[in-house]
Amino acid sequence: MKWNQTDAAMYEQWEKSQKGAFALEQEKKLVLSLISNWRRRHQSLLEVGCGTGFFLETLWEAGFSVTGLDCSPAMLAKARSRLGRHVDLHLGWAENLPFEDNEFDYVMLITLLEFCPDPVEVVKEAARICKKEMLIGFLNRYSCYYLTNGMALRKHSSSPLNNASWKSWPQMRRMINKAVGQRNLHAGSVLPGPKVSWRKKMLCYRLNGHIYPPFCGAFGAVVVDLAWKPTGTPLLAWAPQPKAT
Repeated sequence: MKWNQTDAAMYEQWEKSQKGAFALEQEKKLVLSLISNWRRRHQSLLEVGCGTGFFLETLWEAGFSVTGLDCSPAMLAKARSRLGRHVDLHLGWAENLPFEDNEFDYVMLITLLEFCPDPVEVVKEAARICKKEMLIGFLNRYSCYYLTNGMALRKHSSSPLNNASWKSWPQMRRMINKAVGQRNLHAGSVLPGPKVSWRKKMLCYRLNGHIYPPFCGAFGAVVVDLAWKPTGTPLLAWAPQPKAT
């Protein structure tokens, strides 16, 4: 899906709204928590589907050398306005990334797979250019938000989320396994409450201000360790028994 200027403006308005700002703050908290052990200095990070650059700005502030790619010139213009010379931006498609194998230390895909016709191929392509670890953020179809808002959006709204294919945590695990094989995964989610509860009032914050298992919240994320491979069962080496003397 290629987002136009109207879509980019709508997303920017969502960022500035009360509920949007609250939701993005929780999403940022989750992402930074999951990558807390990543090295930062002199480490290259690419966000595929960077949109208006919200997460790129967060990651640049965290100390990474950031690059962004998006298929929408309108989104890239917003990202350039936000980050200026601090980011290297590229126009391109997630299915055919214009980068060499293992070019980046880390790669992120945040709420991108929901809009891709072949998400498994997108994950494969992201893994191709990534040396170390990859983070995938997704919209949870088994969340309270999907049941109370996301499902309704599919029929009664002009929102870009109309075209999103929301993912469940089991679906995400199967997709990752199909794309890159068995890997070490570390995941979580935020925003388990309905959209009406996305605010800083005490009771609402107690519900939505924490990190939960990946199947609970509206926004989930998983880190895929591409450097880790499962250990096979070694063959036993039987030493010959010494002869009795």
